[in-house]
Amino acid sequence: MRSVQDHLAAVLAAVGPVAPLDVVLRDAVGCILAADVTASHDLPALAVASRDGYAVAAHETAGAGYASAQALPVAHDVRPGSGGPLRLVPGTAVRIASGAPLPLGADAVVPLEETDRGTARVAMQRPAVAGQHVRAAASDVRAGSVVLEAGTRLGARQLALAAAMGRGRLRVHPTPRVVLLSVGDELIEPGTNADRSGGGVFEADGHALEAAVRDAGAAAVRVGILGDDRAVLREAIEDQLVRADLIVITGGLSELTHDTVKDVLAPMGSVRLDQIAMTPGQRHGFGTVADDLASDKSVPIFALQGHPVAAQVSFEVFVRPALRSMAGHAELFRPSVAAEVTEGWVSPPGLRQFVPATVLGSPDEGYRVTPIGDPSAPSVSALAHANALAVVGEQDLTVHPGQVVHCLVLEG
Repeated sequence: MRSVQDHLAAVLAAVGPVAPLDVVLRDAVGCILAADVTASHDLPALAVASRDGYAVAAHETAGAGYASAQALPVAHDVRPGSGGPLRLVPGTAVRIASGAPLPLGADAVVPLEETDRGTARVAMQRPAVAGQHVRAAASDVRAGSVVLEAGTRLGARQLALAAAMGRGRLRVHPTPRVVLLSVGDELIEPGTNADRSGGGVFEADGHALEAAVRDAGAAAVRVGILGDDRAVLREAIEDQLVRADLIVITGGLSELTHDTVKDVLAPMGSVRLDQIAMTPGQRHGFGTVADDLASDKSVPIFALQGHPVAAQVSFEVFVRPALRSMAGHAELFRPSVAAEVTEGWVSPPGLRQFVPATVLGSPDEGYRVTPIGDPSAPSVSALAHANALAVVGEQDLTVHPGQVVHCLVLEG
């Protein structure tokens, strides 16, 4: 029997970031940057106004105020995109829009609301201070500096910076494409009127894992239900190799003769099926399969048990970290907390147990964990209401109230 640590290490050793691509900004959302972004120019390139108002030389407004008759002639209007900076004529003001380049010789902007809004001459409520309401050249970014480092996840704020630097494309680790196959003659698509009298089971794995894949930041392609037919399963896998960065199969892992996954995968690559020292999800397959149309491409493939709880727990423990690695993330794992058990339970010997549970608390007051349902037979209902998985070590046979266990946090 293989330990959870050994199996996880083998999985992570077999996968790596998807080859980088140059993509347009809209396709970079959620991706991990594969190369530093270096500023090719200062931002802003010139000093610009940060408020609508009047650009002035601050020392020429020393006499301004409510009781003063001082007013400066308005020599010009400046808007963003109106060309290079003007030169301020001494003793004048220039009406300026926010974002427009500051005239040469000006060192301050007086906001409109602090003036009489004059168009020919402008009076001000108080003297200006040099630098007020001015964004100096290179105050945001200096040319040659690294503005976004490789490994950064690209969201709205990062894409705004890239666009402001004039970058229309970025080199990223693209989102992994995950193909999901559900195997079993007994499976029925939810929402259909199929006859269940013969022991049919609504297919839950594909729908759950499709959401889990997206939550992990990857792209999911759910192929749907396949029966227990070797030829059909092999053809389906071969058809998906061209589009897949990773394949996940659920079901068909029984060691009885009618379950076909092990027979189909055996000759296709390096897939091995193991008993993993964990519960649920003890039966598990992983390896790579070759794409005949791209001889240099081997696609990682997971085979998970068909029970929805086993499939989802296995996904959290093995598949999600693999997907995060393939997408270029530095942090592969869910956050975990140490929590005090509120009620005890029995744990099987020699197996790492993952128990659907509710974790409550805070870093200051500490955390408490309560199992949901029967820990020895976790149910779909229990997992649906859990916000964490309580993890019990292989050597622990009994979990006692007050004992501290580590919990894998599934939701905030």
